[in-house]
Amino acid sequence: MLRPVLLALSLATPCLAAPEDPIPLTYADFEAAVPHIDLAVCPEPLAAPGRFCRMTSHADQLNVFAFSEEGDQPLVAFRSWSADLLVGLMD
Repeated sequence: MLRPVLLALSLATPCLAAPEDPIPLTYADFEAAVPHIDLAVCPEPLAAPGRFCRMTSHADQLNVFAFSEEGDQPLVAFRSWSADLLVGLMD
């Protein structure tokens, strides 16, 4: 029961970690708790060797989470973009 609460809090607060510090959320926890889409490649701002990305949408935002391929696959970065980027793609 505590893990979903921690996950919700971690997604609701801004990332305060340094760029290279892992964020305390593993891909296994994320996959079990967060509906998402697997991305074939990470967006340029999040792309780096040894990473993979997953995307969610919430509150008119596209949220991309980057995980390390190493160890427990911790979350190492995330970024949000306005869903307005999709305007015109679905016409």
